[in-house]
Amino acid sequence: MKISGFSMGRNAHKLYYPLRYAIESVLPLVDEFVVALGDSDADDTTREEIEKIGSNKIRIIDTVWDIEKYPRGMEHAHQTDIAKAHCTGDWLFYLQSDELVHEQFLPVIRQRCEELLDDHEVEGLLFNYHHFWGDYRHLQDNHCWYRREIRIIRNDPEIHSWESAQSFRRIPGFDGNNYRQQEGTYKLKVASVDAWIYHYGWVRPPAVMQNKIKVFTTNHQGEDFVNQKIKDAKYPEYFDFGNLSRLPEFIGSHPKVLEPWIARFDWQDQLRYTGPSASQVPIAMKHDKPRYRLISWVEKKLLSGRRLGEFRNYHLLKR
Repeated sequence: MKISGFSMGRNAHKLYYPLRYAIESVLPLVDEFVVALGDSDADDTTREEIEKIGSNKIRIIDTVWDIEKYPRGMEHAHQTDIAKAHCTGDWLFYLQSDELVHEQFLPVIRQRCEELLDDHEVEGLLFNYHHFWGDYRHLQDNHCWYRREIRIIRNDPEIHSWESAQSFRRIPGFDGNNYRQQEGTYKLKVASVDAWIYHYGWVRPPAVMQNKIKVFTTNHQGEDFVNQKIKDAKYPEYFDFGNLSRLPEFIGSHPKVLEPWIARFDWQDQLRYTGPSASQVPIAMKHDKPRYRLISWVEKKLLSGRRLGEFRNYHLLKR
């Protein structure tokens, strides 16, 4: 059995994505790791950070992003597909550049891959998620945040990254253009694995977080949209993470390889643990809007955590 790891990114280190550590977190598990590295700015050091790992398992594929051809976040899926196409394993382990795996789960994941290797009805493996928010102690767990997602897939040419690269679908005869197409796509049949993805995409210095949001929004809605928001003063200098004391606290440990990155945490004095939520900022996060706060309250208080209309881009098999 061979397992490939793969990821993609552009300006990852500059935008505070811990891509180097994402790779390191699964390197003991995988036989190779493929990175599609986009045409980053001159002051970005992502390539140097990856090369510091010093592993011959890693292959970097240089790419050029084309947001005009792949708008609405589809370039993320396109770049993911580029990395996937260079993988040679039986199973392919996808990590976004802000996702890590704790070392305690590596044996569990390997065992699950081995026991399901010849069960070809299973097209992928479904992971649980920790979404960290603001710092390394607080989590987002409300209605707007997905609880599980596919992160290991079969090495099958009909399986493609989908929409903005959050997930995967089977797309027979895919022409490589519209990654958001619905017609002619099929949800994957997956089995669960008792392991967690640690998602750090919302743990950044507040000024860097705001810049990352601008870049991400540009990829999804275009430069004109972002420039108008800047003109209308919709982007303050610092991102407001809101009152963190209202969020659940994480009581476990973080992946050991992330320790040098966590040691850089120096924006404690820019975070809030009192006062209102962040719903009054110029562009409120979806989970802070009254409708979704109400839905989350109902789910937690009245439905024992059961989600209403939960997004599930998969068919979960009993395995």
